[in-house]
Parts: sequence; C-alpha cells; structure tokens
Amino acid sequence: MTFAVIRTGGKQYVARAGEKLEIEKLEAPQKGNAVTFSEVLFYADGERVEIGRPLVAGAEVRAEYLDTKKDDKVIVFRYHSKTRMRKKRGHRQPHTTVLVKEIVLK
Repeated sequence: MTFAVIRTGGKQYVARAGEKLEIEKLEAPQKGNAVTFSEVLFYADGERVEIGRPLVAGAEVRAEYLDTKKDDKVIVFRYHSKTRMRKKRGHRQPHTTVLVKEIVLK
C-alpha cells in the first residue's frame, strides 16, 4: 500500500490514493480543480521507503478539490465571579475536503 505524509496548513496528514482528506482551509479553488501538495515528508510503498530531510525530493501528492465547510461551533466562555465579568465567544474552524488521486515519486 502506497502512502505519503504531507505537510499543509502547519499540520501533517497521511495521504493514500483514493481516500478523502479533511485539511486546513485552502484559498479559493473551484470544485473539481486539481491541487498539488509538494511538501512530502515521507513516502512508502510495498518495496521502497523514502524519508525526507526535511522533504522528499521529487515527490508530490495530486488531489482534487471537493468542498470547503465549517466545523461545529465551539463556545469559549470566561467568567469571573463577583466582578460581573463575562465573555462569550464562538469559533467555527473552516476545513477543505480533497480526494487524493495519486502519489508521484519522480
């Protein structure tokens, strides 16, 4: 089974051909457009293993952009008794879903 570890959005993800990845938001691609991740940290198939120092030379992961959506809302509430201090904030993290098409090692 071929897989690669990629870095995008300050996080690392394991990518396998044919699987969907939910990653940090990518800026404004259209649905169905190709996305290429060139920051490959690790590559492995049944016979060959490549460890990047820091990146694997000539490796890239090609994917197709599917959708961008937001997570469920997370409420952050701060409260101090006796001082009437209350702060309520919400946050919805945006995520992009991509379908990994292929992992290429040149």
